[in-house]
Amino acid sequence: MTSATAGGTAPVPPARTRKSVTGTRKAVVALFLLPALVLLGALVVYPIGYSVVRSFYDQQGDGFAGFDNYKALFTDDGIRTALKNNIIWVVFAPTVATALGLVFAVLTERVRWGTAFKLVVFMPMAISMLAAGIIFRLVYDQDPDKGVANAVWVGVHDTFAPSSAFPKAHPGRRSPLEAEKGGFITRGAVRTGQSVTLPLVGVAPDQLPDGTGKAVRAPAEPGRITGTAWQDFTRGKGVGRLGQVDPGEVGYSGMTIEAVRDGKVVDTAKAGADGTFTLSAKADGARLRLPAGNFKEPYNGLNWLGPSLVTPAIIGSYVWMWAGFAMVLIAAGLAGVPRELLEAARVDGANEWQVFRRITVPLLAPVLAVVAVTLMINVLKVFDLVFIIAPGSSQDDANVLALELYRKGFSEDQPGIASAIAVFLLLLVIPVMLFNVRRLRREVRR
Repeated sequence: MTSATAGGTAPVPPARTRKSVTGTRKAVVALFLLPALVLLGALVVYPIGYSVVRSFYDQQGDGFAGFDNYKALFTDDGIRTALKNNIIWVVFAPTVATALGLVFAVLTERVRWGTAFKLVVFMPMAISMLAAGIIFRLVYDQDPDKGVANAVWVGVHDTFAPSSAFPKAHPGRRSPLEAEKGGFITRGAVRTGQSVTLPLVGVAPDQLPDGTGKAVRAPAEPGRITGTAWQDFTRGKGVGRLGQVDPGEVGYSGMTIEAVRDGKVVDTAKAGADGTFTLSAKADGARLRLPAGNFKEPYNGLNWLGPSLVTPAIIGSYVWMWAGFAMVLIAAGLAGVPRELLEAARVDGANEWQVFRRITVPLLAPVLAVVAVTLMINVLKVFDLVFIIAPGSSQDDANVLALELYRKGFSEDQPGIASAIAVFLLLLVIPVMLFNVRRLRREVRR
């Protein structure tokens, strides 16, 4: 083919046909892609299309319901609770996991055993959600003897506010004590030179405090008030005398005794290992009180899986699993940060915090965005941990959209609403996915 020009004719090159890099024919390419496209259509496209159609029908599936199922998403109390919890998940779980991953990635660069630490932090990723849920169901057990969380919490609490050793103690028959404001007080006033007996029962021998010894009847002392607080119980039928200190009975070591006159505490004493105590003359004419602090129930920790803490507790288990994932990705990005920039900032006088905040974090911003967006998509469909960790009494309070979808579709037989929840979840995920795709394309262009 030629074309006319001022100087004559010039040949026109033939149009090029685009070929693949490998030279593979289009028919062969389509043949190889066909199985993947069939699977994609059968497992992704068709279920999505069917769910969209099904969301517009009633629960029987034979009547068109319009947008009624979608209206239920904002009127049903269970779904609204699930939506609120999903917002909490999306805001806090990716943020905390990404922040921890960033801290771990930066700090492990400065220690020789950083690789071993990364391995330990990443190890939970090898555990399935089911196994992690079972583990944390035990960790959050209310009983401090079983649950690790409460064992630690109770240990810290008792370090600063020790529990009483006599939570079950109470007066026995014909006791000189009567109940008052959670504690006990003598029925009448006491006088100097008097030896007072304060018998109690109800504490198991194996639960008495360490250092407890055999009870002794305190001798009377002029100008003072003495007494004994002890376990008025002797093993064996017909053994021992009621209200009197018998051989083999033990004192209430550490019991607090207050002398109260006109509603005011005028003197205080603590019982020794043998249960004896001594009050000064200031207690003359007062009544002796065993305050409620002596009988305070032992601290049993927090109800981690109760209505108020169940969602933060489950988010904690999620962070435990996924902080390692965030750490590994951020560490890979950190390895590509030019060290010259960091050293130049230090030479210019920047401290480590300024280097971290003004150099490291801005350079890692693309990686942090990838991690945060990936975790956001992941938490929108979280199901396993909530279903396993939350007990039946708190599952409504810990509810999330994926769990509500399961409950509506299988437990309550409302497939129309379940389909609407599925479509709603898809709509929530799509903007996050589009943001991630656009960001990746920008990175490729660079």
